[in-house]
Amino acid sequence: MSKLLIVESPSKAKTLKKYLGKDFEVLASYGHVRDLIPKNGAVDTDHDFAMKYEIIDRNSKHVDAIAKAVKNADAIYLATDPDREGEAISWHIAEILKGKKLLKDKIMKRVVFHEITESAVQHDGLQVIDPAVWVQPAAGRPRASQVWRRHRPASRPQSLPH
Repeated sequence: MSKLLIVESPSKAKTLKKYLGKDFEVLASYGHVRDLIPKNGAVDTDHDFAMKYEIIDRNSKHVDAIAKAVKNADAIYLATDPDREGEAISWHIAEILKGKKLLKDKIMKRVVFHEITESAVQHDGLQVIDPAVWVQPAAGRPRASQVWRRHRPASRPQSLPH
C-alpha cells in the first residue's frame, strides 16, 4: 500500500521523510492553499451562504504536486499542525481533492504529530484525529471582528478564525 503524508512546511516534510522511510511519500502544502475569492462573489447568498474559494497562485504548483501524488497513493494522511490554521489547511486540501474526484477508493485520515523527533515519530506513529472534530474551519464560527468586539483575545490575532 502506498502512503502519502501531507504536512505544512517543506522542512517538516524532509524531516518526516527521513524518519518514516520508504513506506511514505511526504509532501508539503507550503501553508494555506486556498482563499476566499477577493471582493465580489466570495459568499453565495443564493445557496445557503456557501463560500467560494480559489487556489492561491503561489501554492498552485504544490497543490498540483499533491494531486499528482494522490493518484498513486492508497492512503492519504493530512498531518498539518494541530491548530485552527492547520485544520483549515487540511480541510481545504481535502476539499480540493474531493473536487478533483481523486479520493475514490482511497483512505484519507487527519493525523497529528505533537513532536517531530525520530523517537516520537517511530514510537507514537500517526495519531489519527476523530473525524467528528474535523469540521469546515469557517462554518459556524464567529468572524475575528466579532470575537474582538466581544472578548479580549487570549492569543495572537492570526490564530483566530477568518
